[in-house]
Amino acid sequence: MHESQQAKNAWRVLFLLFLANLFNFFDRTIPAIIIEPMRMEWSLSDLQVGLAGTVFTIVYAIAGIPLGRMADTGSRRKIMGWGLLVWSGLTGATGMAGNFITFLFVRMGVGLGEASYAPAANSLIGDLFPTQRRARAMGIFMLGLPLGLVLAFFTVGAMVEAFGNWRAPFFIAAVPGMLLAVFIFLIKEPSRGAAEVVKSATTPVEKPLRKVLAIRTFWWLLLAGLAFNFASYACNTFMVPMLQRYFHLPLQQAAVATGVIVGITGLFGLTLGGWAADKIHQRWATGRLMFAAISMFISALATGYALLAGQIEVGVFIAVFSVGWLFSYNYFTCVYTAIQDVVEPRLRGTAVALFFAGLYLLGGGMGPVVVGMLSDHYAHAAMLAAGASEMNETFKAIGLHDAMLLIPVAFVLTTLALLQASRCFVKDAETMRTGMEQAALA
Repeated sequence: MHESQQAKNAWRVLFLLFLANLFNFFDRTIPAIIIEPMRMEWSLSDLQVGLAGTVFTIVYAIAGIPLGRMADTGSRRKIMGWGLLVWSGLTGATGMAGNFITFLFVRMGVGLGEASYAPAANSLIGDLFPTQRRARAMGIFMLGLPLGLVLAFFTVGAMVEAFGNWRAPFFIAAVPGMLLAVFIFLIKEPSRGAAEVVKSATTPVEKPLRKVLAIRTFWWLLLAGLAFNFASYACNTFMVPMLQRYFHLPLQQAAVATGVIVGITGLFGLTLGGWAADKIHQRWATGRLMFAAISMFISALATGYALLAGQIEVGVFIAVFSVGWLFSYNYFTCVYTAIQDVVEPRLRGTAVALFFAGLYLLGGGMGPVVVGMLSDHYAHAAMLAAGASEMNETFKAIGLHDAMLLIPVAFVLTTLALLQASRCFVKDAETMRTGMEQAALA
């Protein structure tokens, strides 16, 4: 394929990958918005609410490992296309759940479908764009996250009000994803390692898991991701109900406010952050990771202040917390590209699958359930402190608000892990380049 045609194909494919990523995050966000009406209908505790997010995430993590290996050896467009059909169809089926147990099982199916996507898409981006443009391409791809969140938080509350029940958004969300799957099946895939200066060998790697896990930078990035995802999934799961309970916002207003906090901020964070990360990387080898570490520390300070301030004006809370979330988006453009800088093309699908398994099993999987459990505990403590004998919504509001202080704590841990990753990054990146040169000559 001619170079200009390759470039055009790269941007066309990236646009499709971005759209699928948008629907990925839109579909998985719906349950976080309809928590309160669902909790009331089925009389759920916050631990059960957190569990709904956790079972999805655990299936997503476990299924991602074999699907990541498939992305390194099989057709990536077919893996993504079938995955999109499965998760979109089951998103529609979620709206038909008659009880909480059925809801959990269907969400597990959605997690299975969505697990197919990230390893294959990340592997494809690594082959479409050279290293100096990867952070920008990854930033555009990851715009699907905030735009998916914005679309969900800005529309799902309105859907619930318009149709008078919390099930309608699931039916509506199923349609665009199933249509997009047709275009994903038609993607023209580049060869593996096509964007590398030093061409990668095409023979399969022996003991791929062991080789990925031997990279020290990867371990520190995994720990950073674990802490980051803990905070991110806790926030995405509980911000809407916390704003409803603690700041007394109605569902639609709470959803839109959350869309501003975790969605609008990402539009700026990923575009500007990706550009800044590439510029810094050109001047300093460890620039991306140091930029990410500083950004995460600012996130910890801002979110910590917003929560510790208590019942401040809701607009002030939203503004300060949004600043923290804006800086947190630099994690994505810096960390995902750093993985590609230390892992050779033949192992990238496996590396991303392993990375996601750790992130979601121990990070995203634990965030909602731990915060939910702590929320119930703090609510009970507030009830006892008030000398009351029955639980009410006021105590539940205090419990959830206080439990969310785990978010800035997790951001501090992310910062520390990123600083450690920056210390071994240069050596691991050089090892990757040397290994590719040797494999190409063999």
